[in-house]
Amino acid sequence: MDLPVMPPVKPMLAKAVHEVPRTPGLVYEPKWDGFRCIVFRDGDELELGSRNDRPLTRYFPEVAALLREALPPRCVVDGEIVLVTPDGLSFDKLQLRLHPAASRVNKLAVETPASFVAFDLLALGDRALVDEPFSERRTLLEQVVTEVPGCYLTPATDDPDTAQDWFTRFEGAGFDGVVAKQPDLPYTPDKRVMWKVKHERTADCVVAGYRVHKDGESVGSLVLGLYGEDGELRHVGVASSFTAERRRELVGELAPLKEGALDVHPWARWADYAGPGAQSRWNPTRELSMELLRPELVAEVRYEHLMAGRFRHTARLVRFRPDRVASSCTFEQLEEVPPAELAALFGEETRR
Repeated sequence: MDLPVMPPVKPMLAKAVHEVPRTPGLVYEPKWDGFRCIVFRDGDELELGSRNDRPLTRYFPEVAALLREALPPRCVVDGEIVLVTPDGLSFDKLQLRLHPAASRVNKLAVETPASFVAFDLLALGDRALVDEPFSERRTLLEQVVTEVPGCYLTPATDDPDTAQDWFTRFEGAGFDGVVAKQPDLPYTPDKRVMWKVKHERTADCVVAGYRVHKDGESVGSLVLGLYGEDGELRHVGVASSFTAERRRELVGELAPLKEGALDVHPWARWADYAGPGAQSRWNPTRELSMELLRPELVAEVRYEHLMAGRFRHTARLVRFRPDRVASSCTFEQLEEVPPAELAALFGEETRR
C-alpha cells in the first residue's frame, strides 16, 4: 500500500457541548452510533482502521467488499461502521461482530451485515487532503463516493434548525446526537476541534456491585441495576470515570455493603459471581472481576440513551441517594424514545 496518507491515522475528534451550536457558517452532521473507521484503499488493498488503531478488516468482510465498489481506487476516507436493524442502529449487535473465529465472522457477515457511512476525505489519488478546508474535502467526497446498498454519504446541513430537528427526531433510531464543524477546518488527527451535542438524562439505579480496577485494588466501575415489572433486578450498565483518589475512597465507602452480600444478592447464582455483563467490550473472552454488594445503595447517574434495556454508553455518577429506597429504582423512570425511520434521514434535502 502506497498512499499520500498512510495508516495508522487517529481520527479527528469532537468536544462535548450542551446544545446545538448556532455560530453562522457551521456544517452539521448526525453523530452515528457505531465503530469509527478510517478506510485506506490502494487498488485491491484495503484496510479498515479503528479509532484505537485496532484493525477491523477481518471482522467486516462484507464492508470491505462494498467499499471496493463504492470508493475510488486510491483514497483515504473517514466514516463509521454501523449495523442497521428495523428498530434503528444496534451497537450491541455490532459488538458481536468482533469474534475471534473466522467461521463465526463469516456467518455473522451474512446474518447481520454492517454498513458504512462516509463523512470525510483525507486523500484522493496522489493528493493528501488533510490540510484542505473541510468544505473542499466534503465537495470532493460527494463527487467520489458511489452510494450503493450498505454504503452511504452522511447527510450534512448548514441550517441549525435542521440539525436540532435531527437531534430530537432521530434519537429513537440510535443516533448519538449531532456534530458541528467549521467549513475551513483542516483534518487534525486526535484533536477535539469539532463540537458534539449528545442526549443526556439522569436515573436513580441500584448499586449492585463494582468491577475491580485494573490496579487490582480500587473500584473501576459501579455495576448498576433496575427492577423490572416482575420484581427481578436487571443489569443496566456501569458508571465509571473516577479519579484515582475517588476509586480508592469508594473501596472504603462500599465495604460495609459487601458483608452478607452473597446471602441476599439475586445475582449470586452466577459462577464466580462475575455477574451479568461481565465481559470486556473489546475482548469477549476476558472476564472482569466483580464484587457483589447488598443491593441497598442508590446512585443517581447521568446517561445518554437506552438501547435494548441497557445504557448504551458508560454512565457517570452524579451522587449517591441515601434518601431513596433501592426497591423504588425501576425501569418506569427511564424515557425510551420510539424508533425513527433511518431512511427518512437519508431522504432529507442536503443544504450546503
